[in-house]
Amino acid sequence: MKLLNHTTKYFALLLIVLISIWAVIFYFAMIDEVYDSLDDGLENQKELIIDAVKVNPDLLQDTDFGVNNYTIKRVDYIGQNKFKDSYRDTLMYMQNEDEYEPIRLLEGAFEQDGKSYRIKLITSMVEEDDQIENLFTYLVGLYLALVLSIVVLNNLVLKKVWKPFYSLIDKLKGFRIEKDEPIKQEPTAIDEFNLLNQSVERLTEKSRDSYIAQKQFIENAAHELQTPLAIAINKLELLLEKNELTGHQTEEVGGVLDNLTLLTRLNKSLLLLSKIDNRQYLEEEQVDFNGLIDNVAADFLDFATHKNMQISVVSNAKVRYTMNADLAIIMITNLIKNAILHGEEGKEIAIEIEENKVIIKNYGQDKPLEIDQLFTRFKKVSADSRSTGLGLAISKAIADKYNLQLKYSFAQQHIFTVIFNTKG
Repeated sequence: MKLLNHTTKYFALLLIVLISIWAVIFYFAMIDEVYDSLDDGLENQKELIIDAVKVNPDLLQDTDFGVNNYTIKRVDYIGQNKFKDSYRDTLMYMQNEDEYEPIRLLEGAFEQDGKSYRIKLITSMVEEDDQIENLFTYLVGLYLALVLSIVVLNNLVLKKVWKPFYSLIDKLKGFRIEKDEPIKQEPTAIDEFNLLNQSVERLTEKSRDSYIAQKQFIENAAHELQTPLAIAINKLELLLEKNELTGHQTEEVGGVLDNLTLLTRLNKSLLLLSKIDNRQYLEEEQVDFNGLIDNVAADFLDFATHKNMQISVVSNAKVRYTMNADLAIIMITNLIKNAILHGEEGKEIAIEIEENKVIIKNYGQDKPLEIDQLFTRFKKVSADSRSTGLGLAISKAIADKYNLQLKYSFAQQHIFTVIFNTKG
């Protein structure tokens, strides 16, 4: 839900409470005003009738409510000062409505020629049920009109006010720290938006500076490590070639050489992981995985033959996906190499290309691997000292980068499946 609509929701709830309270107060204030008006009218009419009776005594004969809305009846002397005017609500049968309707009644007393009379006057009044129903109808209409006005105001007027904010959101969505495209603020007359723009600009610039510094450090460190490692390996290989060492010394030097070679591979793998994490592989293209898998399988043919293994590739569909071609090669290479390296000698490595997926199967140990730690960095599947424990971690990092699913399952065989997003 957008911010404007989110605030509209709270405005709508607040209006319900305020209008409800206002409706109750307004209703009682209106009823009180109606009663005051009716009572004033009845009192005025009473004074007029009393004055008219003094002029025309025949009016004293109006003892029933008929054409006139009053009655006058002779009573025993009670003294006008002992009988105060009283107002009350009652019901009277109305012929036009054919039902009883509420009326307002004034009952008072006066003296005429030494005699006492009681006078009653009536007037019609608004039915409370109808009044409440009408008030509710109008209030609902008012509420809907107010909510609609707020929505229109938000989407037409306030939307322009919030335009710098949404512009900044769009820029943040498209911001890539690995690209040299800093966020530039747009001028606005609103101080809060200017402060937000400046803060975001400073934050992104600082993040880019940190990213660049980290990237340079990793590349420099990897490069500086590669040079002495290469020199050390070369010197040890030359030392072995001179044949001036004893058998035990040769084994010791060979062990050091193996460790240095492992360290070299480890350094390259860590550098590759760092580049993937830092999104340094920007170039993307449509990769033909059918051709890619055929080429990688051909490259590993000698390695598989050495282990008395065969690699079979079955293509049941065409798989193309937009990603970095180098990373695609690395991902498939690591998975096939992992299958051969940890596969059982004399068994087949089966690669199946299905609709939007690639399946790699191999025989190995007769129990499933630990899925929770399978793609963890430096987690070795076997005890092979030549393994860096980063091959599957690198493949998983590449898959995650391009929204692919890399899954493992076990069904008499170890099965790695790469599932491609259909939108790729």
